[in-house]
Amino acid sequence: MSKVPSDYSQQPCKSPIASSEQSAPNKPSRPGWLEIIVGLVVLAIVGFGVGSLLRRLGFDPVVYGLILTSWTGVATLTAFAVAVRLRIRSLNAFGVRPVSKRWLLIAIGVGLVAFVLKGLAVLGWIQITGNTNNVQGVYAEGGSGGVLSLVLATLFLGIVTPLGEELFFRGVVANALLRYSRPVIAVVGSTVIFALAHGINIVFPAAVVAGLATAEVFRRSGSVWTAVIVHVVFNLPTILVMVAAGMG
Repeated sequence: MSKVPSDYSQQPCKSPIASSEQSAPNKPSRPGWLEIIVGLVVLAIVGFGVGSLLRRLGFDPVVYGLILTSWTGVATLTAFAVAVRLRIRSLNAFGVRPVSKRWLLIAIGVGLVAFVLKGLAVLGWIQITGNTNNVQGVYAEGGSGGVLSLVLATLFLGIVTPLGEELFFRGVVANALLRYSRPVIAVVGSTVIFALAHGINIVFPAAVVAGLATAEVFRRSGSVWTAVIVHVVFNLPTILVMVAAGMG
């Protein structure tokens, strides 16, 4: 991948994407509230609406677990695709742009730190709320049917989900909020939306950690690929850990 232009690093408080807003004054150069709202509606319909229907179809627990493990990625990729087609239709405008190897290495490091902080955040949540209900146990069931199901569940949750969630929540939501507000509000605001999409449960604190880490890396690098890498590192061990712990 090619290197992000060096002038980006000279503006730590301003998203690199903002530089593109000088062109095409009659056409938005990156997403806004329309993309956020429509994308969230699509996510609700595909992710929660269709997801709830799947629960009633009586699938085998492993098959159902695999379907749900992939469904977040499917829903967020669909929401992203709709947002792209609304007005701009340029992937570059959504942060889908090359990034330097240095930023990719930084993203891996941030992902490792976030993974450790996730465990601490979840422990803190349990201490405060007393809630230990594992709402993602169905994902572990999807990975508990043998080697193939373990590989597929890991692929879905560790690769497909981070890709879809980062393209939508960072490429659309965080990107649009960076256009309208101060960076700290954009990072925190997109994180809150991202965390609430996971529900008020034991996953909420983990989603807050992931959201803050990926949004800030995205803001500073100007590329959604750094956020994807952070999220992949953050998610990748999840299925293996849950299956090994017998959480399914």
